[in-house]
Amino acid sequence: MTQDEMKKAAGWAALKYVTKGGIIGVGTGSTVNHFIDALGSVKDEIKGAVSSSIASTEKLKELGIQVFDCNDIEKLDVYVDGADEINPTKDMIKGGGAALTREKIVAAISEKFVCIVDDTKGVDVLGQFPLPVEVIPMAREQVARELRKLGGNPVYREGVITDNGNIILDVQDMQITSPKDMEYKINNIPGVVTNGLFAHRGADVVITGTPSGAKIEE
Repeated sequence: MTQDEMKKAAGWAALKYVTKGGIIGVGTGSTVNHFIDALGSVKDEIKGAVSSSIASTEKLKELGIQVFDCNDIEKLDVYVDGADEINPTKDMIKGGGAALTREKIVAAISEKFVCIVDDTKGVDVLGQFPLPVEVIPMAREQVARELRKLGGNPVYREGVITDNGNIILDVQDMQITSPKDMEYKINNIPGVVTNGLFAHRGADVVITGTPSGAKIEE
């Protein structure tokens, strides 16, 4: 089974958590694209979706799924999204696709976070994947200096502008042994919109695509 086939297995397995007649939170990325395809197969059984990115919104609309504004929704039953890394306690690094802020917002209004990944994403300690930090452009160098003080090596992701009009610093060479503490510290740097650590709001369910199919951990 190829990596993409493992992603597909995880994405389709997430249909188990889709509530009939509900509005589904939908994330961003290659694994989520498979979930969106799966969601299209049951589009007549759901009310619609709230999306964390422009790209996912466009794909949902192409499949005929109504997309609701997050401001009009008080609560979602479930949010389905991927991760760049996930540890055994279901803390994650997200934001490889630069949609981390909107992903955090949708996750915050969701009762259940279902993380869908292939089996290359599991790690014991977060930080092998560079940690994305969304930053207001004028604060780029100031934030970078503060991130160095925290032990990381921030690299400007050139040519990338987030859906919110901001830039991304990818923090390399950081072993994140206390994800909740590090998430809090980085978010308190002036100029940071948010960072890609999903520890205070980690996953509730992890669906991992493996060579033998989807494995569910609740």
